[in-house]
Amino acid sequence: MGDLRILFISHTYPPIVGGVENQNYELYTWLSKITEVKLVANKKRWLIPFFLPYVSVKTLFLAKNYDVVLLGSCILGNVSWLMKKLSKKPIIAVAHGLDLTWKNKIYQKIWVDIFIPSLDKIIAVGNETVQVAIKKGIKPEKIVFIPNGVSTDKKTKKFTREDLEKALDEKLEGKKIILTSGRLAKRKGVAWFIENVLPKLPENIVYIVAGNGPDKNNIRETINKNNLSSRVKMLGYVSNEIRDMLFSTCDLFVQPNIKVPGDMEGFGISVIEAALNRLPVIAAAIEGLKDAIKDGENGFLVESGNAEAWKGKIEEILSDDEARKAFGQKARQFVIENYSWEKISRNYLEEITKLIK
Repeated sequence: MGDLRILFISHTYPPIVGGVENQNYELYTWLSKITEVKLVANKKRWLIPFFLPYVSVKTLFLAKNYDVVLLGSCILGNVSWLMKKLSKKPIIAVAHGLDLTWKNKIYQKIWVDIFIPSLDKIIAVGNETVQVAIKKGIKPEKIVFIPNGVSTDKKTKKFTREDLEKALDEKLEGKKIILTSGRLAKRKGVAWFIENVLPKLPENIVYIVAGNGPDKNNIRETINKNNLSSRVKMLGYVSNEIRDMLFSTCDLFVQPNIKVPGDMEGFGISVIEAALNRLPVIAAAIEGLKDAIKDGENGFLVESGNAEAWKGKIEEILSDDEARKAFGQKARQFVIENYSWEKISRNYLEEITKLIK
């Protein structure tokens, strides 16, 4: 199984920050351990529009030396379409969700209707993404679901609550800390949570929001409007070390996603990373979060937009420290067994091998 040669194309790759970027990085890293992989990647966000036509042509020349072309996202469907005009090389793409639902008329007409259907196989990171692809007219037999993974062997420093106090520059005695970390898009529901759930929770609960993104100003306005600046700490973009510190010193992770037309959560890697760090997770029972969190195993699912249900579940988990810590340990074990990149990369290789055969 390990003697396949894969040409892996990524249109958005670290140091660009984001979920797709991390997924592409990990997938390339772990596939490289089990087979031969050549990476062609774009590492600057502003270059994306130029990279798409450039890499279509470059792939034509490179592909002849490889058994299969793997595209890191369906946005690269243009590569497949051009290749199929001139070659029989098998082409697979990862579908993350937004690469199928992006509300742009030209994109929907050309990419979703013409380019993406030219692919031989699509690996969707969530079951909701599978359903979206089928609704868009892609043949069900072309689509397979493989969840995203996490690096379960990562060693992190030991952190204490004092480290958290230092980062926030305040004393936290008697406080319970809940955390959301990731890109601040409207669908993540942070502003909704601050407006509808936080005021219902006890005063000793502090909410940390780590990350940056287009909904940042809306979140700030919501904090001010509800006079919650003493209870919500917006940290902006944080380094990996600060993120690890937050994961190991906060009490609970929340991902309160809401429905936003034309946007969706493909999978939700932050919730898996939190659970890996023994941090209990409550996530909205919506879209790809239902694939990432198995209720009662590595977190809890709560109805999206139901403020009372959120309040109840948060208070229940924060009321018993022993049970909370025990659940964190169980959640970590579940993630290691089900979502390690070592396992997920083998699933990818299996699907790629099936296609070639």
